[in-house]
Amino acid sequence: MAKVLIFLKARIKLFPILPRQSLVFFGTQTVPIVPIVAQYVHRGSIKYEFSTELLQTPIQLIKITNVQTQIVNVLNHLLAHTVERVHEDAPLKFLELIQLLRVAHFEDLESIWSQYRTLPAYRQWLLDTIPAIGTTAALKFIEVKYLADDLTVSEAAQALVASVHMVTASIEAIKLVETLAGNNKIVENPVLRKIVLLGFGTMVSKYCVELDVCPAELIKPIQDLLAVAVAKDETEDIILLLKAIGNAGHPSSLKSIIKILPIHGTQAASLPMRVHADAILALRNIAKKEPRMIQELALQLYMDKALHPELRMLSCIVLFETRPPMGLVTTLANIVKTEKNMQVASFTYSHMKSMTRSTAAIHASVASACKVAVKILGPRLDRLNLHYSKAIHMDFYNNPLMLGAAASAFCINDAATILPRSIVAKTSAYLAGAAADVLEVGVRTEGLLEVFMKNPAPINDVDRITKMKRVIKALSHWKALPNSTPLASVYVKFFGQEVAFANIDKVLIDQAIALTSGPSVGVIVWNAIKALLSGASFHFAKPLLATEVRRIMPTAAGLPLELSLFTTAVAAAAVRVNAMVATPPPENFHFIYLLKTDITLETEIRPSVAVNTFAVMGVNTAILQATLLWRAKLNSFVPAKIVARVDINEGNFKIAVPPVFMPEPIAAVHVETVAVARNIEDLAAARITSIIPAKVLQPTSREIPKYDNFSSAASSLSKSSEAFEDVAPTISIEEFQFVKRYCATALAIGLKGCIKVITENAVSSRDVALYKLAAKRSISLSFQPIEGEEIESWEMEVQIGPKTAQKLIKQINLSEEIVEGRPALMKLKKLLVPRQRKVSSSSSSSSSNSSSSFSSRVSTKARKFSSSRAVRSSSSASSLASLFGVSSTSRHSKPVIYRHKFQKNHKIQALPSQVASVSKSRSSASSFEAIYKQNKFLGNEVAPTFAIIFRAIRADKEMMGYELAVYLDKLTSRLQIILAALAADDTFKICADGVLFSEHKVTAKIAWGAECKQYNIIITAETGLLGQSPAARLKVTWNALPSELIRHAAKIYDYIPAAMLAGLIKGKDSSSTSQLSITVVATSDRTIDLIWKTPTRTVYKLALHLPIALPLNEIKGLTPFDGLADKVHYLFAQAGSAKCSVITDTLTTFNNRRYKNEMPSSCYQILAQDCTDELKFMVLLKKDHNERNHVNVKIADIDIDLYSNITDVIVKVNGMEIPISNLPHHHLNAKIQIRPKGKGISVYAPSHGLQEVYYNKNSWTVRVVDWMKGKTCGLCGKADGEVRQEYRTPNGRLTKNAVSYAHSWVLPALSCSDTTGEIKTLWWYYFYSSILLQLQYKYKLKQLSLTYGEDLITPLSFRVPHEAGICAAGEAGKHPWSGIQVLLRGACAALPARLFSCEDYRRHYWLPLPAY
Repeated sequence: MAKVLIFLKARIKLFPILPRQSLVFFGTQTVPIVPIVAQYVHRGSIKYEFSTELLQTPIQLIKITNVQTQIVNVLNHLLAHTVERVHEDAPLKFLELIQLLRVAHFEDLESIWSQYRTLPAYRQWLLDTIPAIGTTAALKFIEVKYLADDLTVSEAAQALVASVHMVTASIEAIKLVETLAGNNKIVENPVLRKIVLLGFGTMVSKYCVELDVCPAELIKPIQDLLAVAVAKDETEDIILLLKAIGNAGHPSSLKSIIKILPIHGTQAASLPMRVHADAILALRNIAKKEPRMIQELALQLYMDKALHPELRMLSCIVLFETRPPMGLVTTLANIVKTEKNMQVASFTYSHMKSMTRSTAAIHASVASACKVAVKILGPRLDRLNLHYSKAIHMDFYNNPLMLGAAASAFCINDAATILPRSIVAKTSAYLAGAAADVLEVGVRTEGLLEVFMKNPAPINDVDRITKMKRVIKALSHWKALPNSTPLASVYVKFFGQEVAFANIDKVLIDQAIALTSGPSVGVIVWNAIKALLSGASFHFAKPLLATEVRRIMPTAAGLPLELSLFTTAVAAAAVRVNAMVATPPPENFHFIYLLKTDITLETEIRPSVAVNTFAVMGVNTAILQATLLWRAKLNSFVPAKIVARVDINEGNFKIAVPPVFMPEPIAAVHVETVAVARNIEDLAAARITSIIPAKVLQPTSREIPKYDNFSSAASSLSKSSEAFEDVAPTISIEEFQFVKRYCATALAIGLKGCIKVITENAVSSRDVALYKLAAKRSISLSFQPIEGEEIESWEMEVQIGPKTAQKLIKQINLSEEIVEGRPALMKLKKLLVPRQRKVSSSSSSSSSNSSSSFSSRVSTKARKFSSSRAVRSSSSASSLASLFGVSSTSRHSKPVIYRHKFQKNHKIQALPSQVASVSKSRSSASSFEAIYKQNKFLGNEVAPTFAIIFRAIRADKEMMGYELAVYLDKLTSRLQIILAALAADDTFKICADGVLFSEHKVTAKIAWGAECKQYNIIITAETGLLGQSPAARLKVTWNALPSELIRHAAKIYDYIPAAMLAGLIKGKDSSSTSQLSITVVATSDRTIDLIWKTPTRTVYKLALHLPIALPLNEIKGLTPFDGLADKVHYLFAQAGSAKCSVITDTLTTFNNRRYKNEMPSSCYQILAQDCTDELKFMVLLKKDHNERNHVNVKIADIDIDLYSNITDVIVKVNGMEIPISNLPHHHLNAKIQIRPKGKGISVYAPSHGLQEVYYNKNSWTVRVVDWMKGKTCGLCGKADGEVRQEYRTPNGRLTKNAVSYAHSWVLPALSCSDTTGEIKTLWWYYFYSSILLQLQYKYKLKQLSLTYGEDLITPLSFRVPHEAGICAAGEAGKHPWSGIQVLLRGACAALPARLFSCEDYRRHYWLPLPAY
């Protein structure tokens, strides 16, 4: 017996989702429990077991009777409905074909393939569909057919890429891919081998994703192959296998990866650095499973300062992908505080700072830790420019929807060059607490810039190399930097899996050249030409399963609940091409024959595409389906017909587009949410119910309802359920339909375009995302001919050469004279002139008022941002303080006045043809007007250079469109471009007239409106000087402007962030009405000042730092090369070059580090040299007995000596003096020039890495090109931007002071007073000199020397001390290499016992000397 509670009345509110109910208690009843009498059948356990859910898509329910017959029927249907145009349901049929193929066995696939393999259309559809079915049968089918030579390499590659990434992972599939990877036919093809091995790693990763413990045996074949490749030192195989291991992400691979990293063993250290980089990147997928393990290894790599900076930065990327805790991030910050490598410090700091702005929930702890780390480091590293490595992370996350996206970019550099060493960019997505790296692209540009910029083949001069190596031997333990092979590489990852990569090197380029220049290419081109001349047609169709994401969960009811997303697309195009020539070609004509005749090419193309996206939630079984389906359809069909005509002899090119039937619409998107219920026994009775009721289909509004209406309706529906007790249970939903049509008419082309938007929505009482999705939406685009304005053809014609004037349809006349034959128009013009002038004056006044308000808004916006802090000024800003009337440190300063006038360079260097015109007037505008008034229309004197005509021919033969004519007068350096409307009654024109007065000034006038007389502006660009600094100015003046132009400019200004206006200095200036100007003043090669003048304001921006150095002297026209290509090449190299110079005895290195260099007398020092094995150049410096500098440049096969006497600078090439009058001097085989520059002489060799060596009597300058940064050494440094690691000796050791650093780069002679000029390279001299110098500094000895035979060796000060107090110090020691007898002498009384005995020397001679 049991008591049963009875509830007679219950009301449940279904909407919104939160349940509410009212229960009324009436009493209790005692009801006896009657046992059920039934025979139970054993059904097994209650554990849910998946059966065929993966084979049954939730979008459609298919009753399979004969799978082969059904596959053939679907194939026939797809081919029939994608010939001329893709049917809108083709993607759904494609999904049906996939579902049928998933049910089919391997034998069924074999049967269908054997039936249709010879039919190209069926063959292509099968090859596109079989990889998408994702079963082991598909993978086996592709393997069997390729090994049987039924598939070409391109077909197999396409099928394998899709198949290995879409097949469901299983032990059978993994073993199948493993067998395929070991097949000789796959191994012999590099492309297929990459695909299979990368796919093998992906397969293992997919199989292990659901397992707590993944068997290590699955990845062991790849690990064994990697061990063999390392033993054989096969670099390319090592990289490929590392990428496969990285795709797998199996923790057992960590040991194999560690063996390749340079932290263990000498064998790994000898591998190329790109191998180490790929090994570190292979840790990223392992970090997702074992973050703690990878954190320790990544931190160890990051802290190893002996590693290459790029490897340390990659370790930083891996470390942050493990989501490190607070303690680890703060430890990293403390390491950065003492980090000497600026690239590593900049990258780590920027990575931390970008992570502080992350709003994603998955990065919340990392963001908090990075905020603490950034506070520890301070803003010092934030000031580093763009030459240093950077990491950028941006994301967006919506917490209610648990949805977000992120984008990251890593720019890695190892020297302060323009082009980074490697760039990695990736996008990520966040959904319901999970994260996925959707797409990642990485590019390595190591050596790429060097390939384009350096000399193609350095002169292999044995004598030059011998000389340089003899000099190098004089340095202690000189080590050549590794010579990086020119290489670029790229890789692509999808969802964390690398799908493709390629190395671009000389071998690949040679193969590509051989392929394109081979005889087979000529045959293919010849056959294509013949096919076009006889007429050809093509049909292309491509299906794609872009997305298939399914999540199936068991429920208590015993039915599987599925959440899935599908995206399928089918694209097709029908192309017909027919080529015709004016003169029929002979039987065996040459290709050049086609270039000498008139060719007409007729093309008709009918492209169409259909895309379907389905999102499903509900029950999906093989028997029944009950789901909520959201579907979006995109259909587009844009037919076109094009007729092109080319006549190269006549310089004519014409394209005509005749009208074709345009479907209605040409593109449309429809979105709908429906409820679906169906069963396999009665598919005809399937019920598809729209979520939006049918009664709502009547449009209730043509305007978008205001939000207030929504809020009021929502408030009325948010009351408690008790208020509706006496009302029938209904669903309260506000329903409406929004219909809007936007149209635009283009009379010039005779078309009307419309966009139609329809929304049938249901807004509930709460703001729930589900209700926003439950709606019908559609948007369509259509084009229709304008009624009564039908167009027969649209044409574009280009004419070049002497026949251009004949092609002009409408004759242009810009004079003010009366045009004969048009008296009615001229009378109308006289009547309208007063009104036009009135309109013009009002427009001018309105534009001036608008510009005044606009400039005031500039001042207000900048003041709001800068009111909270003072404007900072740097050294360059203070250097300009004399140019301004008041200080520029605060916003409360008085109006600043630039006292120096702009000195124009063109007044001195104007072109001869325009000197008379320029001298007539002071201002640029008036001089231009003088030239313009002499001849308003260049067409009166010169023929047009070329013309472009756009026209639409109407059915009534009236022409519409525009013609553009270009006139060039080379004598006066004047260019005129006129755009005129073709309609007879349309006087609209755009006239652009420009004059090049000199190399330093150009002026252009742009006028538009009726006969180009309604509006106009004059633009002048010129160079000059402001004070002593070079400057460039762009000035714009106007007489009348449309008020709409000023209004739109003001709207654009509203979008400018206020932070961009920080640090501005403002002053009033009312002298320049109807004029804008911006002046750029180069205060140095790295900083500029900006001066912006408006009709009411003058704004200054001081000390704006530039990422690259400005080639100021070269911009002035002093480039040493004459050809345009050489000039551009030189300017580009000069802008990114690194500069080393000396003033008196203070040397400024490439990294802008200054120190005092005490040079020995008559002993060479290495200023700069190529420290790679190529030894492209070397620059030496010494002082002669008169304390004058002597520079020696070794480059290519020549030695260049630069020195001075009392009056002149002398230059010698290979010992032969070249008179200054014979300069410039050009090398016969290389791009090397020696030419005078100012008061000195410069050597230019940018293709050899040496941008410039400048020498005069008081100073010298050395510049190296951008791609040599980080590859130089010497007194000028490495040019790598590492100011904290500047003082490196020839053996790579870092010293702590400049004295030891400078002395380490001395090439001593046997006696520093040697004036013979011979460089005697003795390594031991430097060694023993260093010992003496250390003793002298440590024990403060005044006299200390070393005797070798008759020579006296002194400390590195190179001043011979007095020999008083020198006594014997001990026995003679023997030099271990050459058997030289050396006697060490010193001040015996001052030296402690056992300080430096000969026994100590024999034991420790090989040790590096400690810094003193």
